[in-house]
Amino acid sequence: MEEIIYNQKGGKMGKIDLPSDIFGLEMNNDLVRQVVSAYLANKRKVIAHTKDRGEVSGGGKKPWRQKGTGRARHGSIRSPLWKGGGVTFGPTKERNFSKKINKKVKRKALFMSLSSKVRDKEIVLIDKIELDEVKTKKMLGIINNLKEKIGKDLKKGVLIVQPGSDRNISLSSRNIQKTKVIRADNLNLLEVLSYKYLLILSPEETIKLIEKKYEI
Repeated sequence: MEEIIYNQKGGKMGKIDLPSDIFGLEMNNDLVRQVVSAYLANKRKVIAHTKDRGEVSGGGKKPWRQKGTGRARHGSIRSPLWKGGGVTFGPTKERNFSKKINKKVKRKALFMSLSSKVRDKEIVLIDKIELDEVKTKKMLGIINNLKEKIGKDLKKGVLIVQPGSDRNISLSSRNIQKTKVIRADNLNLLEVLSYKYLLILSPEETIKLIEKKYEI
């Protein structure tokens, strides 16, 4: 699979053969949906929590004697029958929503999504981006130079994948709407699907890092 490499001005720099085991897979929507569901479940935080009768305060003493008062028998004001008592069958922090993701399945789903973006012309390979200072306007200009290659509707999101950490690129991109910079070794399915377009910097080095991480 041959793809064109561009420079930051939008000019052609050359071509590269993309490995078919990463960028040449057929899409399996059910598998991708399964992995996305697991990602979202694992990110879910348990917020709602109610106290049962063992957690509410008070109730160390029997409210009144068992017999002779004419009132119903009670052993503790912490009973769910009492106002301020424990809650029966309420939500607790002990709930676990996490799902196990098989390593090979997670890898395959990511590669399927990358393959889909290649087929839909939503991936642009860039030789490198050089910024001598942190400047949002310059970074936006570079993205606009690639508009014809990426797509005119940049509001749908641009994910910039780089092999290492470049402070100028990261800081210059953070105020651009729906744009994010990520390292190649942190690339995951959820990020790829959250942004319509992918800009891959230094493609040879980036692809090697992806292959190394996923042991290809």
